[in-house]
Amino acid sequence: MDTPTHWTVRHFSQANPTGPGCDSVPALLRRLADSIEALGPAEIQDVVIASEMTEHGPWRSGTVYFHLPEDED
Repeated sequence: MDTPTHWTVRHFSQANPTGPGCDSVPALLRRLADSIEALGPAEIQDVVIASEMTEHGPWRSGTVYFHLPEDED
């Protein structure tokens, strides 16, 4: 097998709704987990959680980096 000269990774980002509760890490993780399950047989490479300050506190968001089985071809 030859080593590829580059790699491509798919990704998606999600955030909690703005307003009260936007700082909930458990809510964000549930939202991300539901989306990951909906991908089907994906290989998750990384999950990054970020915060942006708002008048309601930290607004949580997450980015999931993944590969699908057809990406290996």
